[in-house]
Parts: sequence; C-alpha cells; structure tokens
Amino acid sequence: MTARTFTYEPKLVDKIVVRDFAFEFPGDLDPVWRPDNPVVTHLFNGLSLVKPYLEPYLAKSTQAAIPYIDVPELVQDMHAFSAQESRHFECHRRLNEILKSNGYPELAGVEEKMARSFARLRKRSLRTQLAYNAGFECMTNGFTNWMINKRTTLFAGGSPHVVSFFLMHAVEETEHKTVAYDLYMAYSGKYWPRAFGVLHGTFHVLGYSLLGMFTALKKDRQLGKPRGIFSVAREVGSMVYNVAPYLLRALLPWHNPRRDQDPQWMKDWIRGYARLPKGAMLPLVDTSDPTMPVPFADTTDDRQGVRSVGERRRGERRHRMVSDVASVLGFPDRRVGDRRSAQQLASA
Repeated sequence: MTARTFTYEPKLVDKIVVRDFAFEFPGDLDPVWRPDNPVVTHLFNGLSLVKPYLEPYLAKSTQAAIPYIDVPELVQDMHAFSAQESRHFECHRRLNEILKSNGYPELAGVEEKMARSFARLRKRSLRTQLAYNAGFECMTNGFTNWMINKRTTLFAGGSPHVVSFFLMHAVEETEHKTVAYDLYMAYSGKYWPRAFGVLHGTFHVLGYSLLGMFTALKKDRQLGKPRGIFSVAREVGSMVYNVAPYLLRALLPWHNPRRDQDPQWMKDWIRGYARLPKGAMLPLVDTSDPTMPVPFADTTDDRQGVRSVGERRRGERRHRMVSDVASVLGFPDRRVGDRRSAQQLASA
C-alpha cells in the first residue's frame, strides 16, 4: 500500500539524532522554578506531567505500525522518533517525581486520570492512533516554536536545569516533526481522520496539562486572586495566540509540516551539540542572559553571510508572519512541493 500511495520527502534536518539527556535535576529543586511567574511554571509542569503517559504511547503506536510501512527511509525515521520519545519521558518522569515530592503530591491524582485515558486510547484502531499522533505533533510544532522563539519571555530567570531540559526537548521535537505526519500519510492518508486527529491530539494533551496546572495553582491559592486569574488569562492567551496558526495550517488538506521553517536557535543548538565531546555533560542555558543563547561555543562562524542577532530575528519574524498569512488563506508554500498526483490530491 505505501509504495503506491506515498512518496518520501527529505526532512528539514539531515538526521534525527538520539541523544543522551546528560544532566540531572537537583533533588531540592523548587517546583516553582520561575519564582516571579508561577503560572508559566505550572503550565510547563502540567505539560511535563503528561509526557510519561503520552510519549510511551507515541513510541508504542509508532512501533506497531512498522510492519505496514515498506519505505526504508521512513522506517528509519520511525525508529529514531520512538527512541527520542523514550529518552524524553524518562527525564520527564524524574522531574515529575521531584515536583510531587517537593510540595505537590496532589499531581498524582491527575496522573491516575491520564493513565486510564491513554490506556483507552491504546484500544482504538491503529489509524485513529496514528491520526492522533500526527495531530498532536502539529500542535507540538507550534508549541516548540513558541518555546524557542519566546524563550526569554517564558523562561528568563528560571531554573537552568528545567529550562535547559525543556529547550532541548523542544529542539528534538522540532527535529522529528515530520515523522508522525509521514507515517499517517503512508499508512492511510485520508484527510478527515487526520483533521480530527489535530483536534483530538491537541485538546486531549492540553486538557490534561491545564488540569495539572490548575491543580498546582489551587494548591498555591492563586485561583481566587484577581492577579492570579489575570496571569492565567495572559499566559494561556499567549500560548493560544502563538500555537493556533500552526493548528489552522494543520487543518488544511495540503498541510505538510515541512513548510514550517525551523528556528535558527534550534539549528545553532544542533550544530553546537555535534561539537560536544562524547560523554560530556550537557551545558545549561544561561537564563540570566538577556538573549539566552545556545549553551555551546559560538556557532555563527559556520553560517554563510553572518547577520546580527537583531537583524536575523526581524527577518525570521517577517518570514513567519508572511508564511502564516499565506497558509491560513490557503495559498500553498512554493518552497515545498506536494509530490502527490492531481488525482491523489482530489481524493485526499
């Protein structure tokens, strides 16, 4: 089936690299790891809470689809995707245990609900699971771009251990952003299940993340205060504002995650990591630096035509704005051709 209906396209990265998360969280970590903004802190803690249930599910459902895929390049990507997700959830589990031990045991009740929910999801058809995966990864692409591009707003002054972990996770999510989409297109390719998967994956994961956030904020007695309510509205509104364009594009029949360009910070991080000696501990991001650069030696010398940080950021913002408007209005991105035939497009 896959050889007749699916043509593999190159990824935006040369290779999906399975890396060691070679740093540890301090045992006495304050769960409010950005003290000046508990809402942002608990929003990301809520996301972390979901990962040990979501990411094993993603890996298992991806592995279950391998016998149905006869495209060697995609199978290789699927193995790397599953390996990366497995490294992620192991690290999230360590963080979550510290959060519960250091003041928020109530989060265990949210975990019990998630365990039951993902067990039910595993009983759905493989097509439903793969559509969920592809949809969730579309949301993740918007989320990771938000995290990386707005890192100074979100994480300034936060725990370097937690911030470095979330940003490294964001880099790898961006690195493998095409895999779940490619797998669904190779296995099925039908439009409506994929479109439903965008909504299913997004609201399922964010729903439990917000439940974790509100559980922690209730413990902190922040929900009954006007300042706390305003902060929740501001931070959740910022998340929606930054992630929604990616979801809208994902709902288009001709959507392809390759059309979303990767942040320059992510490319610099990958380049810097490649120079890290084998077995070395990962350097931490300096959250006190006003630009929060990649935590490696300077990587700009490798670029052709080096530009100033300010100029590069302005160019990236203009580029993203134009791409967002064009995609939402329905204009295809000419940089990435759709390799399906006209007949396949008409029946998608």
